[in-house]
Amino acid sequence: MTKISFYTLGCRLNQSETASIRHAFKENGYQVVDFNEPCDIVVINTCTVTGASDANCRYLVRRINRLNPQARIALIGCQAQLQESQLAKLPGVSWVIGNARKMDLVSVLNENPCPKNPQVITPVIKRGPFSLIKRGLSPKRGLSPFDDKHTRANIKVQDGCDFFCSFCEVPYARGRARSRVFEDILDDAKSLLASGHQELVLTGINVGTYAYEGKTFIDIIKALDELDGLKRLRISSIEPTTISKELFSFMKNGHKLCRYLHVPLQSGCDEILLKMKRRYSVAEFKNFVHEAISQVPEIVIGTDVMTGFPGETDEHFNQTLHLLNDLPIRYFHVFSYSPRHRARSRLLKPLDSKVVSKRSQILRDLSNQKRRVFHESLIGGIYEVLFEASDKVGWQEGLTDHYVRVRVKTKHDLYNQMARVRLKSVDGLMVLGEQLGGYS
Repeated sequence: MTKISFYTLGCRLNQSETASIRHAFKENGYQVVDFNEPCDIVVINTCTVTGASDANCRYLVRRINRLNPQARIALIGCQAQLQESQLAKLPGVSWVIGNARKMDLVSVLNENPCPKNPQVITPVIKRGPFSLIKRGLSPKRGLSPFDDKHTRANIKVQDGCDFFCSFCEVPYARGRARSRVFEDILDDAKSLLASGHQELVLTGINVGTYAYEGKTFIDIIKALDELDGLKRLRISSIEPTTISKELFSFMKNGHKLCRYLHVPLQSGCDEILLKMKRRYSVAEFKNFVHEAISQVPEIVIGTDVMTGFPGETDEHFNQTLHLLNDLPIRYFHVFSYSPRHRARSRLLKPLDSKVVSKRSQILRDLSNQKRRVFHESLIGGIYEVLFEASDKVGWQEGLTDHYVRVRVKTKHDLYNQMARVRLKSVDGLMVLGEQLGGYS
């Protein structure tokens, strides 16, 4: 059997797609092995959101050539779609397959298993609804395309974006917004639940824009909420302008939808937001956060923020810093701006890298501080935790519905079980607790 391994860079959507591709190779007689094991083919699902993402891909190629020199390398995904000529020159690379064809990777490799020169396939991505099931990549009932070691499963519901923020080249890498066939989403969910997953995560590039034959994003949530076996439903990153008030109502009324949202801010300065081509003002973002808190009092909101966008002054940065300090946002992912090859902002003069690095660290420190304060506010409370990992000395860890990572020490095997836990103390970025009673 041909041995093949996979490595995923970037977002949850990439993780979801890699899982489907991995399953397709299993179904076609390949032996899937761990990334660090010797194998015949290595597939890297690439990301190009930042310059660091690009560098990570090149680092992985060098690592493979050093540790597994006989392996043929397939680079697929966003960076492959936009930087095909550069990637094809890297040593050991046999295939460069963009987003339009990466879900057909099994067929591509079977048709040309040993190309003498790198095979490059990066056609333009077409609009219109899509279906993984029709491509033969969704699992048969009872089988999961996702790693058996995970209790949470990602479901791709949407791809592409029409927003064209000035710092972002994702619309060029992923194409315009397209929604998945509604019935296929439900079929995927049923298969994943039948195979033992208890939490499903809705993923996409711009999930809130989902639209298929009159169905919207809230319709997906309502339909999945009714499925037997589902304990939790979680939303991955979602744009603030695409969230309906109906979603808050559904979240607070005791359904399976987690009390958690990750909503990108990017900047707390109106002038920078305008240059970024974002679709909201600071006031509108603040109103959204306060509306969410008032409607769902225990909701946890996280965000993304970018430092060093061209033209960002100390005053602009301080506006962002003060906004994040004042808003009831529990944590934030901090990104340093890097010019993207096709993004409009590449024409603007970049800031000094030392200034950007200093600002990024200030925000990361604030994020850690706010996360700790939030975690300390939970001490003494009792929460349902879905456990998903353990170590050899008896510590097991999992997540609350509002995305707090919890560790407990117990003799019971809690993997993929839901248990009540009393939170007792803060340990770094997670909380320590004790299990109460039984589990399910």
